Amino acid sequence: MWLTPEERAAGINRDLKVAARRYVCPGCGNEFSLFQSRAVACKFCPQANQNCPNVRCPYCDREYPIRGFVVPDSKQDEVQINNYTTNVFNNWQDSYNRRRGFGLSLSSASADAC
Repeated sequence: MWLTPEERAAGINRDLKVAARRYVCPGCGNEFSLFQSRAVACKFCPQANQNCPNVRCPYCDREYPIRGFVVPDSKQDEVQINNYTTNVFNNWQDSYNRRRGFGLSLSSASADAC
């Protein structure tokens, strides 16, 4: 997958383009992205952030292997895209927790409340 000069200038990399690309579910025909799959269909699955080799359709809940569906038949590409999406969601969760004050100790949180 290649990047245009405009995409490079905007900071888009190959992994982002692959994870945000829309895929058609072979089961139900709806389109979804890997980000959407991980954020919606895999949200409560304990394997979602442990390099799960599957992608789940958020519409029909069918599961397909990432390798061959999202990335070519390469274990290296599968691991790379899994690591990328896991890091994106972990970074989002960390920044969300900091904004919401979940990272604060109880004493500093109670002092702020007064």
